[in-house]
Amino acid sequence: PPRALGPPPLGPVGAAPLAEGRASAACPEQECNVSADTVLTPLRAALDACRATVQKQVCNDIGRRLTVLEDAWAQGKLSAPVRKRMSLLVQELQQQHWDAADEIHRSLMVDHVNEVSQWMVGVKRLIAETRALPTA
Repeated sequence: PPRALGPPPLGPVGAAPLAEGRASAACPEQECNVSADTVLTPLRAALDACRATVQKQVCNDIGRRLTVLEDAWAQGKLSAPVRKRMSLLVQELQQQHWDAADEIHRSLMVDHVNEVSQWMVGVKRLIAETRALPTA
């Protein structure tokens, strides 16, 4: 008869995203009081930068979704991990680290879908449109 396999390996199977690993050490989730403006101001600035090249309808949709994010933040509906990761996402976006921003977006969609599903589509589109902007 085939013999039984041993216990599963300990620890995570995949490597943690680099951006998240850096932040965890510097900012434990309980202590991470990120302000809404820290996240929303750069997102709105990115949206404004896209307005010249992106269809008005698309920009308006992204703007509506950012408002949903802002409202959820103001009403305390976002958990500390979501606020922290959104702060990281914005930092990566500002540094034009598109793949890292996408990775944080994906991890939020997987780990916190109920919290982020209403507005994250707009953030994802904003990342894509910002990435497609002609470089200065």
